[in-house]
Amino acid sequence: QVQLVESGGGLVQAGGSLRLSCAASGRTFSSSAMGWFRQAPGAVREFVAAITWDGFGTYYTDSVKGRFTISRDNAKNTVYLQMNSLKPEDTAVYYCAARETSDSRWHGSRGYAYNYWGQGTQVTVSS
Repeated sequence: QVQLVESGGGLVQAGGSLRLSCAASGRTFSSSAMGWFRQAPGAVREFVAAITWDGFGTYYTDSVKGRFTISRDNAKNTVYLQMNSLKPEDTAVYYCAARETSDSRWHGSRGYAYNYWGQGTQVTVSS
């Protein structure tokens, strides 16, 4: 069982930065692949970034490549999403998700592949 709590959202001007954190409880975090998703008002939830449980593999949707960085600290049971050069279209509720897996290289961009979800944190980027 993994419980996830996101933090770090807020209001920022276009071009600014935010760092989201997702704190996980449970003994299986270090063997859980992690992902960040987002959902804007009136839109479907979309994949943002993913990281393998060993931390060596990172993956991004095209719209955030070069601007966002996903990372994890297994000693702190935390995954991060550093967001730079933010744009108004990045405005959304951001969710972290976890999938317990024995495959250190597993990563996924489909929400249904993840077992656990946080409650979300709002990110608003003003123009």
